[in-house]
Amino acid sequence: MSGTSLDGHIDVALIETDGHDYVKPLDVYFHPYEIAARDAVRACFGKHEEDAQTIAAEKWVTDIHIEAVKESGFEAELVGFHGQTITHDPENHFTWQLGDGERMAKALGVETVNDFRTNDVKAGGQGAPLAPLYHQAIMAKQDKPVCVLNLGGVANVTYVGKDGLVAFDCGPANSLMDDYMRNRLGRDYDENGEIAACGKADREVIDSFLEHPYFKQKPPKSLDRNEFKIMLDAMPRNPEDAMATLAMLTAVSVTASVQHFPEPPAQWYVSGGGAKNGFIMQLLADMLQPAKVGRIEKAGCNGDAIEAECFAYLAVRSKLGLALSLPSTTGVADPQTGGVLHTAA
Repeated sequence: MSGTSLDGHIDVALIETDGHDYVKPLDVYFHPYEIAARDAVRACFGKHEEDAQTIAAEKWVTDIHIEAVKESGFEAELVGFHGQTITHDPENHFTWQLGDGERMAKALGVETVNDFRTNDVKAGGQGAPLAPLYHQAIMAKQDKPVCVLNLGGVANVTYVGKDGLVAFDCGPANSLMDDYMRNRLGRDYDENGEIAACGKADREVIDSFLEHPYFKQKPPKSLDRNEFKIMLDAMPRNPEDAMATLAMLTAVSVTASVQHFPEPPAQWYVSGGGAKNGFIMQLLADMLQPAKVGRIEKAGCNGDAIEAECFAYLAVRSKLGLALSLPSTTGVADPQTGGVLHTAA
């Protein structure tokens, strides 16, 4: 898969699993996601109807994911193909991930599952996050409660408690920071948060941000990557201050999520591209005390592979007819399976 942050590569993960508690990551491969393809996807963000742009972008997305799997050299019995999210609008029972699962299955000669989110959204759920059941599986040996935080285009958290899960999108993460860097400085991202670390966050902007109705909603809840894009217009003129403010927006929205947990977690494990941003990680470590904050590698996982591993795991669950989402993770009334299975023939 490639997340909404479009961070420059497609992640291909190989795992062995029974779709329940047994998960054994085997390997991971990162395939370059060429800039022209990413630009074609970005041009489709927010669309609700098929047009020439979305048709062309879906072909491009599918082809480059097929190429990624082939180049990985991995041999598998089943492929989970998340596709590329361009619009996520659960309030209107709509979500759209570009990607032709049927064409992938035939090109690879391997059964393929795609379209993981639609069934949940049609059943009244948020359609996201879908990683919590995988997070629960990989956190089985950790002391509870524990949180898994993914800092992708959007920040989402899974609270793994002694008696169940709570999961939701916290707020923006890499999407706003990367959009600012690209639009203002012509760079893909702020490496290690070095620019943000030189600036001062604008407290008035942050207070205004926290007035957004989203933070008053109780979970489960989910976000489109562009939900807070208007915040870019309110940033300080100085790039260092702007990036410091955007980084703080992520940290305060993650910190605000704690109010929705049954009890405070003692440990946060962070994955996604944002886990490599030292400035954000330090903000989180300071603001989430006394809980400890560290990259998910401390739990023996590969943070760069987690999301791809998750959809391999969910593909198996889909084929077995098992739940991909729960009332406590997406707000759906009853546990829902999902995904569409495409045969190789």
